[in-house]
Parts: sequence; C-alpha cells; structure tokens
Amino acid sequence: MGPPPVGAYPASCCGASIVVLPFAAGEDDMDRIEVEDLVVLEGDEEELQVGRHADVGRALLDTPVSEVMRRGRPVTVTPDVPVARAVELMVKRKVSAVMVVERRRPRRLAGIFTERDFLVRSATVRGLGRVPVGKVMSPAPEALRPADGVAYALNRMAVGRFRHVPVVTPDGAPAGMLTPRDLVDFIVELCPEETLNLPPEPELAHHPEREGA
Repeated sequence: MGPPPVGAYPASCCGASIVVLPFAAGEDDMDRIEVEDLVVLEGDEEELQVGRHADVGRALLDTPVSEVMRRGRPVTVTPDVPVARAVELMVKRKVSAVMVVERRRPRRLAGIFTERDFLVRSATVRGLGRVPVGKVMSPAPEALRPADGVAYALNRMAVGRFRHVPVVTPDGAPAGMLTPRDLVDFIVELCPEETLNLPPEPELAHHPEREGA
C-alpha cells in the first residue's frame, strides 16, 4: 500500500479513520487518487465517552434480558392460591410481584400479582387475604422472551408504566421477572465511572462552564 497523496493529512470521525485532502488539490490530482492508495490509520485512542460502552443505546438493544434479570427460579403461584399466601411468599422471597401460572403444564403465564395490586384491592375488597389471587391479579400481562433486548423492557416500563415485566419461554412458561432494580444495576454497570465515581454531594461536582457563557 502506498503513502497518502502529497498534502493529505489524517483525521478521524466517529471513531473511523479518514484521509483529508487539502482544498487546493486540483481535478487532475483528484483523478490520480485511487481508493487503494489511501492509508488506513488507527482510530482515536481516547477513553470512551460513556463508561465501557461508547454506545449505550446499542448495548441496550444488543444485551438480552436473560443477562439482566435476577437469577434463579421465578416466584410463581396458581390462580387458586389465597392472596394472603401470595403476599407471604412475596415477603419470604423478597420480591414485589409473583407470576400467576396455569395449573396444567406447561404452566403458562396467566397474570401477575404485585404490591400495587394488593394496595389497590385492599381498599375495596373485603376479606382480601382469603380471595383467590386469580380474581385480583393483573391478567395477560405484556411479556418478553429471554433473547429480547433490554431496550424493550425499558420501553414497556416507560410507555406502559409497568414496574414489572415478566419474561417467558417460547411456550409461555415463566422464565423470570424484570424489575426496575435489574435495569438500574445494568445501566450502572454500563456507566460505572459516571454513576459510582462521584463526590459525596452533587454541589461538589465540577461542571465546566460553556464557552461564551
């Protein structure tokens, strides 16, 4: 590979190396420049702008929810289980929602029962603790598959205002539950320096003034 044309100098744009030609180059000079003659230089070696990922949006799309949600078997109950038992299970397992599944195999997801469901119903339903959870659950919730990107979970929470997004297998059986804590932990992992390496008080952070201000 030959050297770059006389008068050319290297530059970079969006991490890709290019060769910039001076404006003084004439048409004859341009005609003599072949694509294979351009020197491919290394990209910028500067630190990434956002933690370990230069493109957080791409990481959100490419990372499957199976890598973000809590490990272990999902917490499930059947529709005939009393609300009191479901709440007891939530407290014991330290979760804020349970997945309600069909009694017959493959035990497909039928609904979810959350802390919010309990609080809303407790004001209007007498003897709520004895009521079958299937009568007060949120039925047919929007669910994701394990291979779906994290961005889709954020979309469900932002657009649908859901605090919990169930994850199911291709046959509809529970695979896990995504919570806001799961997504916060993931975003912090993407941007550790920007979220963890901070002064103790916000007012102590250095905010450079914009030019011309």
